[in-house]
Order: sequence, then C-alpha cells, then structure tokens
Amino acid sequence: MAHLTLKTMNINPSFAGTLESGDIRISLLPSEAPGLTINLESSVEYQFGDQIRKVIRETLEELGVENAVVDATDKGALDCTIRARVTAAAVRATGKDVWKD
Repeated sequence: MAHLTLKTMNINPSFAGTLESGDIRISLLPSEAPGLTINLESSVEYQFGDQIRKVIRETLEELGVENAVVDATDKGALDCTIRARVTAAAVRATGKDVWKD
C-alpha cells in the first residue's frame, strides 16, 4: 500500500461505511490541531473501544495521516472492515489512490 503524506495536503471532509449491523461509518475531517482525534460511538465501546481506536489510529498512521478528526460510529465491525473503511475515507479525503504507484 502506498504511503500518503496528508500533513502537507489539503484534505476534504469524507466518509465511508454505513450504519448497518457489522459495519462502521468513518467520517474524516481536517484538523487545525496537530495529531489525530478519534471520537467513537459504539454499543461495544466498553469491551472493544480501545481496539477499535487502535485499528483506526494504526491505519491512518500507515497511510501517513497525521492531522485529522475521525468520527466513528461502530455497529459491530471487525478489524478488517474498520481498516477498509478508514482507508476508503482517507482516499476520498485526499483524492490519492493508495492502490496505485
């Protein structure tokens, strides 16, 4: 997967995913503050909130996203679904395709 550097790019608000059972909706917004802010709403936050945040953070860091606000509404998504939705939101936010060289 290609590495995006979003700290020097403009990112547009974007989202990926649905509110269906087994999915997660990820909204990616530009941030004036440095770092990643992850806001999570999940019925399983008590049990899995830390893991969900970890997957979101690691995926964004792998893509080079350093400054963003993430609003995540989880409906029981697996880690692979979380990664896919975060990646899709990052691609939409930047217009850069991480699957092309």
